[in-house]
Amino acid sequence: MGAVVSALEGSDCDTGIASETVRALNSYWEQTRLLYSCFDPGVKAPDTSVYQHEMPGGQYTNLLFQAQSLGLGSRWNDVKDAYAEANRICGDLVKVTPSSKVVGDFAQFMVSNHLAADDVVERAATLSFPKSVVEFFQGYLGQPVGGFPESLRAAIIRDAPRIDSRPGATMEPFDFERLRSDLEEKWGPGSIRDVDLLSAALYPAVFDDFQAQRQKYGNLSLIPTPLFLSPLEVNQEIQVQLEVGKTLIVRYIALGPLHTDTAKRDVYFELNGEPRIVSVDDVSIQPEVKTRPRADPTRKNQLGAPMSGAVVEVKVAVGDKVKAGQAICVLSAMKMETVVGAPADGIVETLDVELNDSLSAGDLICTVGGASA
Repeated sequence: MGAVVSALEGSDCDTGIASETVRALNSYWEQTRLLYSCFDPGVKAPDTSVYQHEMPGGQYTNLLFQAQSLGLGSRWNDVKDAYAEANRICGDLVKVTPSSKVVGDFAQFMVSNHLAADDVVERAATLSFPKSVVEFFQGYLGQPVGGFPESLRAAIIRDAPRIDSRPGATMEPFDFERLRSDLEEKWGPGSIRDVDLLSAALYPAVFDDFQAQRQKYGNLSLIPTPLFLSPLEVNQEIQVQLEVGKTLIVRYIALGPLHTDTAKRDVYFELNGEPRIVSVDDVSIQPEVKTRPRADPTRKNQLGAPMSGAVVEVKVAVGDKVKAGQAICVLSAMKMETVVGAPADGIVETLDVELNDSLSAGDLICTVGGASA
């Protein structure tokens, strides 16, 4: 912006914006960026490969952080190449939220599973795609220009319902009053504002998580950003204004020893001069690492995790009869969910995961008996 204002200054196209105003804005955002430097992905220069992968600028840094969290940081160039391939498979989309998320999830799925575009097309009927990709091919985001490649669409969505028109045209009217009643029953009478109601309607799982955190920790938006992101130093004193005329003065005194039986520590501080103690979880304590069996890629009846993630839902039990592609469990990682389907027809012989287990790509999920090994 500063470059444009300065370049046009004094010309017939002068913007009328004072350069001092632009410098003040620049200074503000430079300081703001320092507050969030712990989240900076480290992109220090332009990347001309954007002309090849066509990734939106805002998504570029988010996807880089996501890839690093999924263990794909060293394969970032592969992710960018896969992004271009995934975009072509989807029909060369106009990439804005949420369509850009579909392509990003698709790209990371391809890299995690060592898939090229031709492999995706050939093996689509047997792959466990990210939920966002399946919903895209179902038609939840609308119809792409030129339509879907029908053979690929059928292989990806299988028996899932499909939408062949504008999704909103067939939606039932939403009952906001019923949702408000349900939310107030869950979170307390009078606790749901209109903005909360809309958030819960659009992002129910995210809203529930937000409310649970708020009930546990209180309204953390009152804490200044630097203090929210970084721990206090011993004897550091802060002021938190709860409302006009009501300010808390908090001084951090000391951290107590670890209680090995609960993995908690006592934190000693002063609140408006009065001593206080609160017990907190010590998140630096690492749980014992569970050695997980790995799926044997040569055995077609074994199901391995298609990518890293936490098990957020288990849909079968040992002894259940399943069909190839039937949902076994749901994995979630960095806002990306993947419904993992059975590798073949048969009976679930072993189920090697439980709710909240953390898996790496290739970890064994289940073995289906009665299928050709």
